[in-house]
Amino acid sequence: MSPFLRTRRRSRYAAPPDRLAVLATALEERKVATADARRVVEAHLERPGDDVVWLALSVLSGVLPGAETVIETRRAARFAGPEHVYEVAARLRRDGHSAASIEVVSGPVIDVEHLARTSLGTGIQRVTRETLRRWVTDREVRAVGWHADYRAMRPLTRAELARALEEGPGEPKAGSTGSPVRGRRVVVPWKATYVLPEVVLEEDRTRRIEALLRFSRSRGAAIGFDTVPLTSAETAADDVPPRFILELAALRHAHRIATISAAAAHEYEGWRTMVRSTGLDGPQIRAIPLAVEAVIPSTEALAEAAARYCVPSLPLVLCVGSHEPRKNHLAVLHAAERLWRDGYEFSLLFVGGNAWKSEDFTDRLADLAGAGRPVESVLGLSDRLLWALYALARCTVFPSLNEGFGLPVAESLASGTPVVTSNFGSTLEIAEGGGALTVDPRDDAAITRALGALLTDDALHHELTEQARARATRTWDQYADEAWDYLVATNVGPVGQDG
Repeated sequence: MSPFLRTRRRSRYAAPPDRLAVLATALEERKVATADARRVVEAHLERPGDDVVWLALSVLSGVLPGAETVIETRRAARFAGPEHVYEVAARLRRDGHSAASIEVVSGPVIDVEHLARTSLGTGIQRVTRETLRRWVTDREVRAVGWHADYRAMRPLTRAELARALEEGPGEPKAGSTGSPVRGRRVVVPWKATYVLPEVVLEEDRTRRIEALLRFSRSRGAAIGFDTVPLTSAETAADDVPPRFILELAALRHAHRIATISAAAAHEYEGWRTMVRSTGLDGPQIRAIPLAVEAVIPSTEALAEAAARYCVPSLPLVLCVGSHEPRKNHLAVLHAAERLWRDGYEFSLLFVGGNAWKSEDFTDRLADLAGAGRPVESVLGLSDRLLWALYALARCTVFPSLNEGFGLPVAESLASGTPVVTSNFGSTLEIAEGGGALTVDPRDDAAITRALGALLTDDALHHELTEQARARATRTWDQYADEAWDYLVATNVGPVGQDG
């Protein structure tokens, strides 16, 4: 029988009394006794809106529902009453895993699922880590991850939060909110501020974030890194563009996005223009540039990096970043080989992980190394050694085809080391502060000329080094404060409208 034709009847599924009490308290914004909870809840469920249905399903089932489930349940409940909501919640609870406890939270909720689970050090994770470190120290926030099935949020364990902040296995700093997890604990944001400081490519997680942003009466905010899977889709793994599009579908319902550069803001504004054609305003967008702050390497780190990664008597050219096609590392190898054949003497070191579609780079690197060229790739490196290499390098090269920011450019210049980088987008924004040669990254000859000039023209190298050293410093404290003020602290009205 169609759910829309059901007559009202008592469900065979009993809503747990403790969950009803949690739900009633959240709906009423006051403590509701367990004995009164069912009556209070059913008053709200008589003719519920999508927001009430979303909260009811989330609390009663321990599963954050998708938008389709919410809408279907709300429509059926108009005919079948609260009992239908109980049935759907029971089905979700049965299909998932029973939660040990449900916590409805209303403060800032920071979703750091990737950071909590991995030890990788990508640019996105560096931004998330540096920002989260400051937010959990200075402010009251709830750092959360997701259960393995991506059906519900959970509090981080203390160990996870400490690892995410790179504090080691011990206790996190004062102000952080990681806690031991016993059983399946679920966090349900309600009238909260949900902040997403990383990129989400898991479909189940994205669909639940979309429903959360639409129905939880929460303000949604995100850091916008780039729209590379749209603007340079041919350089991404085949499954990344469709997954990224689902994240953008969720972010249509956010209130604000803080992009990491003006170039990224232009990309997101273009997307927001498309969103408006669907009758939605989309989020407010503002560029908040990342930090440009150097870490001064220790004498021990310099000695260790030099002994392991530098070739004696040869200047070091450093290239930092993953080996996906948009980073243009094949062009760097091509320029290096042309210079080696012309008699230039230098070593070339890549620092970064392999990524999608990196097979051609790996093969070409192996060919050059096999031919005796002084070239090497390091899969991963600690921050202390990376900053030492920035200081030891003659120059760095970063001719990316598309970037949201370009942290290696900023970090090299902050270290006083000149850079060869691209002459458009966010890398040009950074380069305009001095210390860099900009080139068309699609012009192999231009990359070769610029790299050759920095290797041999001491006057040019000195001039760019002095420019780099004179650049203004922008700290991670400044970035984290500005991002917090825009994404969390400032009151906003409905999506797309500042209040």
